[in-house]
Amino acid sequence: MSSPDAIGQFYQAQLPGATLHNTLLRAPCPFCTARAGQGEAGEIVVILNPESFFHGYFRCSKRCTPGGFHLHFARTLGLPLAEVPGFAPDREYVGHDTQYPAINLNEEVVGFRDKMTEELEEDFRREAIGPEVLREMRIGSNGRYLVYPYFQTNGFCYAARCVHPDRADDSFWYGDENFYAPEFQVFNVEEIDRCENGSLFVVEGERNLLTLRQLGFPGIAVPEAAVLDELDPARLQWVQTIFLVMRHNVESDAMARHFATRCGFKVRLLRWPDGTPKDMDLCQLAAENPTVFGKKVGLMIREARAFSPFPSPELEFHRFQERLTQEGGDSYHKVRTGFARLDESVGGVHGINILGGTPKAGKSTFFIQAASDMALRRIPVIYYDFENGRQKIYLRILSRLARLATEQIRKGDMDAAGRERYTEAAQRLSESLRWLRVVNDRKLSPEIMRRHIDFIRHETRSDYTVVVVDSLHKLPFKDISQKRSGIDGWLRQLEAIRDELGAGFLVISELDRKEGQFEQRPGLGSFKGSGDIGYSADNALVLSTLWDPFADAPPETRINELWLVASREHTPGKVAEYRLDYPFWGFIEQ
Repeated sequence: MSSPDAIGQFYQAQLPGATLHNTLLRAPCPFCTARAGQGEAGEIVVILNPESFFHGYFRCSKRCTPGGFHLHFARTLGLPLAEVPGFAPDREYVGHDTQYPAINLNEEVVGFRDKMTEELEEDFRREAIGPEVLREMRIGSNGRYLVYPYFQTNGFCYAARCVHPDRADDSFWYGDENFYAPEFQVFNVEEIDRCENGSLFVVEGERNLLTLRQLGFPGIAVPEAAVLDELDPARLQWVQTIFLVMRHNVESDAMARHFATRCGFKVRLLRWPDGTPKDMDLCQLAAENPTVFGKKVGLMIREARAFSPFPSPELEFHRFQERLTQEGGDSYHKVRTGFARLDESVGGVHGINILGGTPKAGKSTFFIQAASDMALRRIPVIYYDFENGRQKIYLRILSRLARLATEQIRKGDMDAAGRERYTEAAQRLSESLRWLRVVNDRKLSPEIMRRHIDFIRHETRSDYTVVVVDSLHKLPFKDISQKRSGIDGWLRQLEAIRDELGAGFLVISELDRKEGQFEQRPGLGSFKGSGDIGYSADNALVLSTLWDPFADAPPETRINELWLVASREHTPGKVAEYRLDYPFWGFIEQ
């Protein structure tokens, strides 16, 4: 029976007389045969299943040589690599150019191995680790501590980690201190080359790796999960699939995910089953029931999923349906400014809504009114203010609610009816501040904004949050000389927050002057300082004045026009006219 794939044909050509049963190719081990005095040759077993992650992996039943994939097989047997499937002559191997010292620990490792006792080996047996694996991995003892030798890619050991057999947190390094450095803390590092074009386990803890070696799997180990940050993904670039197995705790899981992010799609995280106790590791799992340990690991491998930059199709469709259900609910449709014609024109406060206008046109007043009305209706609003100050904002809200001028409130100049209105308005403002948070932080960053949104959503038990930015051009930038790129960078971040957290934005922007004058009929090109507003805004609006700032007409007669100049989903055009509600810091939609 023959295998139709190139790797299978390669092995069958090199192992004449081999038998193939199901997906396992068996033959007398050529490495045992090549070594005189080895006695009867062991059996080499090769996995030939193109659908398996371990397709092409071989190992000897007597462990006469470390197992590996087909390129390692060819190198060990001295075959021409050009004839091996998957060989690439121009590959460079990171870590092979290290300058190693002349003095090493190889002889001491032999001595440590001779000090292994039956009692220590029995401890390993309880975790399903046999003495043959201990010999293969050259595990020893110094009389008190287990010694794990860290051999390098040149086959020599320069440092070893000594671990107390009963207390894993009691350990120290021995040997050349230059090789204690985190970049050298990879146990069984030679395995990386053996697994070229194949699969490899990366495990937390040397002892946990031994359990996998007992099952016949290839792998390396780091002493603790934090060392993953020092493991250069370039060292694993020619490994096709990495199975990552960490201890079952939050810290190790976070380090694993960070490492997987750096390595990319080739990483598959082995997940512990629901209900697994905290800090469980492979040794504990093996000790619980050694007879079924292999089956449990096999199940974890089958259920492992690639660390993908994309959510699974099932999760993606679930999120779509969940979002669709939310958008059909009352909480979505209640997120409205309170200006009826504006809400009708843009469909409520969803996405990024940017409002431009000339200086003193009333942009801040317009959005303060919208923000406070939403908060009074228990819609959470975060108002990032870089224009007016928290005190002025609260005073203007109070003025509008109490129908009292700000000077009357400051001086306490009000009659009995005014005092009653003031008391009621102050109570309403006080209650609304759970839903309205005014922030003047000049060190604001996108990450801080995300934390603010998460907090207020959790605090108010709300699905949606409205974020007001007053104004876009005064958001903090690292370098004021790069204000244009800083504005565009903030717009990118607002887009991401909109998509990730479902927040709606009301953003104030300045308008640009053309030859020293503002345009009579501003359009999308009128916004100042950013060409990206046209791409980022779901709705771009302009608040323009119809009154002459030098005329003697009473302020309460001033009329503003609101225009929707661009929209992703709605028809541009005039929204409405707004009369200044003087002197109460508000607008009345005409």
